[in-house]
Amino acid sequence: MSASGGTKAIVAALAANLSIAVAKFVAFLFSGSSSMLAESVHSLADSGNQGLLLLGGKRAKREATPEHPFGYGRERYIYAFLVSIVLFSVGGMFAVYEGYEKIKHPHEITAWYWPVGVLVFAIIAEIFSFRTAIKESNQTRGNRSWTEFVRRSKAPELPVVLLEDLGALVGLILALGGVGLALATGNGVWDGIGTLCIGVLLIVIAIILAVETKSLLLGESAGLEEVEKIKAAVVDGETVTGIIHMRTLHLGPEELLVAAKIAVRHDDTASEVAHAINAAENRIREAVPIARVIYLEPDIFNAEAAAGANQGNTPGAPAPNDSDALAPKDHPGAPKDLGH
Repeated sequence: MSASGGTKAIVAALAANLSIAVAKFVAFLFSGSSSMLAESVHSLADSGNQGLLLLGGKRAKREATPEHPFGYGRERYIYAFLVSIVLFSVGGMFAVYEGYEKIKHPHEITAWYWPVGVLVFAIIAEIFSFRTAIKESNQTRGNRSWTEFVRRSKAPELPVVLLEDLGALVGLILALGGVGLALATGNGVWDGIGTLCIGVLLIVIAIILAVETKSLLLGESAGLEEVEKIKAAVVDGETVTGIIHMRTLHLGPEELLVAAKIAVRHDDTASEVAHAINAAENRIREAVPIARVIYLEPDIFNAEAAAGANQGNTPGAPAPNDSDALAPKDHPGAPKDLGH
């Protein structure tokens, strides 16, 4: 998962959410607070979500089969998408319904010390869980902002846990505010308003997760930095003189497919081309270790063919008709005339 880091964050969140869910539900039974009921369901849903992420990570490790020759790496994306559905339905929609009912039929909170005490305990536990997720994310985030990390990360687990923990913390603060105002004013409507706000928050987070995970499910290319490394590794300036076109695709968070048509000189022998392709594959794997499936097709450069092949190209790859980018002239041995 960025395996160990993702798993550590998930397990920390799972342990926190299970204990918090039990405490919140006990507080609901004693106080009758709808905020506590919504929060207990939220924590229970989060616990199930962490279970889904762990299951997805385990299933993704299965060996490739003839039916699935590229393996099961994308199972992690499928289970992350299921998390967004659970968060939206079980967490968000339930809280919205419960908040609406409490606003429509308010009642006084009893045994106030139960919800207040549990919420304080839950906030402390969630802070520890959130801190673990931040610490593990920082190991892979690099110089990216948190927004870029959530949007660009190819491994879904840490962004999911981060958003869940953030939502949980904000939700707990909203619940504490709702309960506090209900106790201060004697009006149970405030408890319902707090519950409704929790529901809206969870729905927003679920939509963000669904949108980002859907993009991963559809298939994302390598990042710009990886693309540039691959392009630099392919061309040796001797046999491989340029890239005619290239595609990359994530088969999973830590497995990348690279397919490229490469330009070779018209007088190269088959043995020379085969040797150059093997060397290029080794250079690619050295530059980008997650590039595990590589297909390189040799060809004589033709600008007209390259223009047609570049439609829907990998980000960072040459634009159509950009023959200078496709066949670099500054490499020794670059072809002067590669027309058929």
